[in-house]
Amino acid sequence: MDKNINFTLKVWRQNGPKAKGHFDTFEMKDIPGDTSFLEMLDILNEQLIESGNEPFVFDHDCREGICGMCSLYINGHPHGPATGATTCQLYMRRFNDGDVITVEPWRSAAFPVIKDCMVDRGAFDKIIQAGGYTTVRTGQPQDANAILIPKEAADEAMDCATCIGCGACVAACKNGSAMLFVSSKVSQLALLPQGLPEAAKRAKAMVMTMDELGFGNCTNTRACEAECPKNESIANIARLNREFISAKLAD
Repeated sequence: MDKNINFTLKVWRQNGPKAKGHFDTFEMKDIPGDTSFLEMLDILNEQLIESGNEPFVFDHDCREGICGMCSLYINGHPHGPATGATTCQLYMRRFNDGDVITVEPWRSAAFPVIKDCMVDRGAFDKIIQAGGYTTVRTGQPQDANAILIPKEAADEAMDCATCIGCGACVAACKNGSAMLFVSSKVSQLALLPQGLPEAAKRAKAMVMTMDELGFGNCTNTRACEAECPKNESIANIARLNREFISAKLAD
């Protein structure tokens, strides 16, 4: 059975993208080890509301490691110290009695703070809209086996598609680069025959949009790969570079 722990919690408070932020410090008592990190923040907010104070704002939705909304920077790591997991999959047993836990928002010019630790990740949506789709003919559906795809390619495309767009790669990168996210989205389509007709247009449009939105350049430090909760590989970045260079040479 997990024991209860006491710890100091420092959370970032900020009223908006233009406001000056600061840390608020709270002493958390007798938190069970089997409590998830987001449940612990729920406990904090219950205490704040009961005492007449404003609750701490953070993003969350599915709490099952699927949606990527739980974008918290915990003790210097996107999503916290657990590898291959999102914040909602992090449990307090990971921490020790007496620890100081610091919670911050994603730090990126492309992800402005909405309030406290909730950021606007709409930039990722704009990148997807720029080219993350395939054109299909409507009408009679094809047989499932009409387009033969090698299993290796299908498996790799599926691995790329597991990217949940949480933004941990951007938060981990010293340059604020979104290359791991963009390359994963490009790769999941570039590996499949359905994605080939628009491959060149897709690579150029998504990279251009990424640059326009203020994300930094990739310098291959591999911090994004190390912190990605879905273990996306930087091999995707190499594939994106090949796709982009091929498209520009074709121009």
